[in-house]
Amino acid sequence: MKHQTFLQVKDAGITKIWFLCALFSVVAIFFILGFLLYDAAPAFFDIGLLAILTGMKWDPTAFIPKYGTFPLIIGTLLVTLGSMVIAIPLGIGSAVYISELASPRLKKILKPAVELLAGVPSVVYGFFGLVVLVQWIQVSFDVVSGETVLAGSILLGIMALPTIISVSEDAISSVPRFYKEGSLALGATHWQTISRILVPSALSGITAAIILGIGRAVGETMAVMMVTGNAAVIPDPIWNILSPVRTLTGTLGIEMGEVAIGSLHYHALFAVAVILLAITLLINITATVILARIKEKQMGAGSARNRGLMLVVLSSSIERIRPYLWLIPVLLFILFFYAVFGWVGLFYSSVLLLLYFNSTRILSQQWVQRIVFSLLLLVMVTVIGILGVILYDIFSNGLPYVTISFLTEYPVSLGRGGGIYPAIIGTIYLVAGAILIALPLGVGSAIYLTEYTKENALSKLIRTATDLLNGTPSIVFGLFGFTFLVLYLNWGVCMLAGQVTLALMVLPTLIRTTEEALRSVPSALREGSLALGATKWQTIYRVVLPLSVPGIITGSILSIGRAAGETAPIMFTAVVFSRRYLPDSVFDPVMALPYHLFVLATNVPGATHNQYATAVVLLLLVILIYAVAILIRNHFTSTIRW
Repeated sequence: MKHQTFLQVKDAGITKIWFLCALFSVVAIFFILGFLLYDAAPAFFDIGLLAILTGMKWDPTAFIPKYGTFPLIIGTLLVTLGSMVIAIPLGIGSAVYISELASPRLKKILKPAVELLAGVPSVVYGFFGLVVLVQWIQVSFDVVSGETVLAGSILLGIMALPTIISVSEDAISSVPRFYKEGSLALGATHWQTISRILVPSALSGITAAIILGIGRAVGETMAVMMVTGNAAVIPDPIWNILSPVRTLTGTLGIEMGEVAIGSLHYHALFAVAVILLAITLLINITATVILARIKEKQMGAGSARNRGLMLVVLSSSIERIRPYLWLIPVLLFILFFYAVFGWVGLFYSSVLLLLYFNSTRILSQQWVQRIVFSLLLLVMVTVIGILGVILYDIFSNGLPYVTISFLTEYPVSLGRGGGIYPAIIGTIYLVAGAILIALPLGVGSAIYLTEYTKENALSKLIRTATDLLNGTPSIVFGLFGFTFLVLYLNWGVCMLAGQVTLALMVLPTLIRTTEEALRSVPSALREGSLALGATKWQTIYRVVLPLSVPGIITGSILSIGRAAGETAPIMFTAVVFSRRYLPDSVFDPVMALPYHLFVLATNVPGATHNQYATAVVLLLLVILIYAVAILIRNHFTSTIRW
């Protein structure tokens, strides 16, 4: 009896611990919002919200400082729009190819390749853009500088591709099989089935993918800082893609490190962060709502009656919106060609579109399908080719200089000589500390949400806070770490501040992956354990968690990969460019590979060899981490049998 009472008390205590872990996400998001608003309030009161939003000039160092963010907002929107012009057609085309045209064996190759694009650190994209893309634009368009809207758009478009491809492919693959079979049975070609049934049916998921891609582009910091020119001007004319611009994130990254703490300029930068956070939260909430509705529709389509009703409603909806589905890609297609090639591009793109829409009158449906499928193949080859070009450029130029001495020596001459040993060790310290903090919190939160509570107001609040935390731009995490950990807690710029900041950033990933892993364990195993007299915690600890190990480890390693490649969260909290000694305690600053590469690429001339070599080491580190995640997941998946 006493033993039973002890077990009950133990279970109750463990439940409270997991509840506190889950509540941490809510506390974290409110802390971030609270500290940002607290530091932004003086700017909103002194300058005025309307003046900040509509002011036409950002010049904090002028005799009469100007704090208008309108050029920054326009710059952010232009670069984001340009990136979507590139990413949407390539992303959706690739998703269609992977889900409908690729063989199972080819699909196993293409999906990891796309995921590898997502794993490339943003600072590596920025470095590639700075040394290759910017030079190409400067030569091709004969402009003074290639750091333009076009450079930022191309780079952000590439970075948004994995998100759009992955979510769109999932949406298309989740369309009920009988939709496709019914269409083919009625005599439609494969392309007609894809364009008129599958894609319209997956339109909500594709829309969510585009919104998430927009959120990815809006929140990016390092890449846009390195390739857009950082001039706080509005292009004249507005569609001049060869003009430099400055984004909201770029402004924070450039100025926060040099601003006087407590000045109006300092508070104005936090006002910029609040505007950025409001935009990204709105984008991510919209995507979350759309994806939730998709999930509800899929869950509600269980019975034959529901499926039949859903099909009738869907068919009616398709007929209503089908005439307008091509409007978005058509406009993006025309806009892209006009922006790049001017009136000549507008003329030829219009001719191509006219020929396409009249092709059904000129060509048979089979020929139309062959042409379209060839274009989809070309799109997929383009996406893989982009990855190949980036990897080839970095490895071909950097691998010869990755030597033992480079890996084991300290940097000299501002990084032009010597090695990157302290940066490697510092990166390992930062990532290890972040995972040690985030892993128990993430696993505990997921256990509480999955095992201890049903869907209610509290669980919805926790999940919403987790989603908001997941959608917060990395630069905002850096600002929060700076104002709360570095200044308010008086830790200073140190390793511990960087570890906590990175832990907050990867926490949502750990919660989500662990939740999915726990849900994959059959309920019958839980019921069997409880029926044999085991307590709730004994069932979780001895039955559920061992079977969830592959998913938990995968989430952990993916979080390690993300933390290792991030620059913005540690810029103001943890890192220095050069340090002669390794840190003695967690309150010492450290060097880190992403920040070292950023400074080498942007501030140290004559360091080309070490720039490329550092990029190679960082890429190899991230690729190795992702490869280990895949191997461990496959190992546990092959050894665990239900």
